[in-house]
Amino acid sequence: MVENRTDVREFILLGLTDAPGLQTPLFVMFSLIYFTTVVGNLGLVMLILLDSRLHTPMYFFLSNLSLADICYSSAVTPTVLAGLRIGHKVISYNDCAAQMFCFATFASVENFLLAAMAYDRYAAVCKPLHYTTTMTPSVCARLVISCYVGGLLNAFIYTGDTFSLYFCKSNVVHHFFCDIPAVMVLSCSDRHINEMVLIYVVTYNIFFAILVILISYTLIFITILSMHSASGYQKAFSTCASHLTAVSIFYGTVIFMYLQPSSRHSMDTDKVASVFYTMVIPMLNPIVYSLRNKEVKIAFRKVLLKAKFP
Repeated sequence: MVENRTDVREFILLGLTDAPGLQTPLFVMFSLIYFTTVVGNLGLVMLILLDSRLHTPMYFFLSNLSLADICYSSAVTPTVLAGLRIGHKVISYNDCAAQMFCFATFASVENFLLAAMAYDRYAAVCKPLHYTTTMTPSVCARLVISCYVGGLLNAFIYTGDTFSLYFCKSNVVHHFFCDIPAVMVLSCSDRHINEMVLIYVVTYNIFFAILVILISYTLIFITILSMHSASGYQKAFSTCASHLTAVSIFYGTVIFMYLQPSSRHSMDTDKVASVFYTMVIPMLNPIVYSLRNKEVKIAFRKVLLKAKFP
């Protein structure tokens, strides 16, 4: 996967902070966030699997989004917790590449899934009579498979682009995980072309997904404005608001992180932004997308009742 052209055999992650008084509070906070992320997303997946009424395209995409959230949070958070708790901040060259690859894969999968979910909402709101014939199980499966294939291809490009560089001097990564800009800036090579490749590929992927989302929601809002039913208007608008909130947070942090030259990067600022998209967003997604949904609440109550009165 990666051509080992380097004198550096390991990297040192500086982590979030060196302040001794913040290590324990941050460890506790991030442990709770990670626990909530795993339990919330796994619970959502199990709920969708157990309740036949949730076997619809929307919840199929939600279950895959939850799996992507767990995977890309798990690629980063355990490393952060180890650094905060036991001060283990050394990561080998290959482990750093593997972490970058896993994170890039599932972050890209999430990017494409958000676009697929926007298209699904367009089909549900704008073409309700044709929804079952448009979003068939085979169509949904192909969309999700395409998201994962696209994620893997992007990860190969990002990781190969970064680790094709020559690292010979500093091995201190000013970040809490092996993020692409933070590792790339350590290279002794001329990285101008590599940075341009990164910017072009990320820009294409982000704006492709954003274009799909914008077109879908433009058509959705046009349909909503033509509705005469107050209940239909409220339901459609609620769906859009939840999705757009998560989309704004996700793409806002990604654009801030990656679509600027490395010379403008402030690593301390990047760390704060990274906390949101590596830890907070995966935790919030089950709440933003599902816990406000009446069908999920009903399914959750059914599971609790069955557990209480088997």
